[in-house]
Amino acid sequence: MKNTIAVVALFSVFAVSSCNKKKSDHLAANVTEVAQPEKFTLDSVVVKDSVMLTDSLKIKFSAQMLVFPTIKDKKLLDSIYYTSKDVRDFSKEGIKKLNEKEKNDYFISVKKDSKDWLPDIRYYQEWYSDTSMKMVSNVNDYMHIEYFWGSYEGGAHDNYGFAERVFDLKNKKKLQLDDITSMPKNKLEELLKNNINKQPGGTTDENGTVDNSDMLIVDKIPATGNFYFDQKNLYFHYSPYEITAFAAGDLLIPISWEELKGTLKPEFMERMKIK
Repeated sequence: MKNTIAVVALFSVFAVSSCNKKKSDHLAANVTEVAQPEKFTLDSVVVKDSVMLTDSLKIKFSAQMLVFPTIKDKKLLDSIYYTSKDVRDFSKEGIKKLNEKEKNDYFISVKKDSKDWLPDIRYYQEWYSDTSMKMVSNVNDYMHIEYFWGSYEGGAHDNYGFAERVFDLKNKKKLQLDDITSMPKNKLEELLKNNINKQPGGTTDENGTVDNSDMLIVDKIPATGNFYFDQKNLYFHYSPYEITAFAAGDLLIPISWEELKGTLKPEFMERMKIK
């Protein structure tokens, strides 16, 4: 009798264990793993080289481009690499090959364009082409990239310029002004002209105050797509000759969120935590 009870008890343990296992397997089969978003990563490619065309002329090439391994949207990538329409391969190796091609094309074009008057260069010169991309910030899925170009091919001075672009990584697009504010452009242009001296730079009067307005070469300052922002202001960046004489350098004009109060888009205010 004792043996019978023991056997029954043993079978009961196996039955309960088997039932629990089946229940556990059933629950596991119905659990769906939630894919975690890929962590944002950033890389870069730098290509530099130089060539002596003659004893008096050296030409240099420098290019630095960012690489975004975790951004897969082609339309967004096309917008990020808008300065190089030949980009088809967005990998690090693809970007490097593009930079090498641009370097070779630059050297060939300078040699071709300057061959007739190279013997006339009597004193040592260095000509160059310099381009770069720099990620300034990535806050609240707004990625700000600054693009720079500079060059010198003889003359009184070199030339350079900037482009500021903000990309909405959440909505996979380049941010436009009307994604930020509904203020009409003519009103923005009035604010830009009023605020032209709010940032250091440009000429100063005898008292040491900033006076960029004396260097203006335009009647109105356009509200361009060359903008970015931080927690305090919306900024418009102007390259030499764009709105002022070269001597004024590049110019940065801020418009505060307070000045744009009542026109800011609700989604933008919420993401940037603007009160």
